[in-house]
Amino acid sequence: MKLEHVAINVSAPNEIAEWYVKHFGMEIVRKNNAPPYIQFIGDGSGKILIELYKNPPDSVPDYAAMDPLLLHFAFVTEDPTADKERLMAAGATLYQDSTAEDGTRLVMLRDPWGLAIQLCKRASPMLRA
Repeated sequence: MKLEHVAINVSAPNEIAEWYVKHFGMEIVRKNNAPPYIQFIGDGSGKILIELYKNPPDSVPDYAAMDPLLLHFAFVTEDPTADKERLMAAGATLYQDSTAEDGTRLVMLRDPWGLAIQLCKRASPMLRA
């Protein structure tokens, strides 16, 4: 089996999807413009999808109040500093910027809706080419 997507209940799925498309180069793979406003966004590989929706049977978690280690979207980057600055100019806020002993650089941000984003430049990449 292969993992198709991870789904997350958010306050503004259309706006959040547009922000990730604009600032991460993701694309909208499928969407529904009626409630619950389902937005499937994918990365450039066509292999990783995130489903964003606003589903009223349960409340949207207060992501901004959650520790980012409970839930975050992690993106590979070649230039963490430039991407951090670019995303902060687009409304993201910095949570933490660290470098591990092995040289791995991890930058934790929050998007304008409080969702945690991690920028990763790993000493030993984990994704296959």
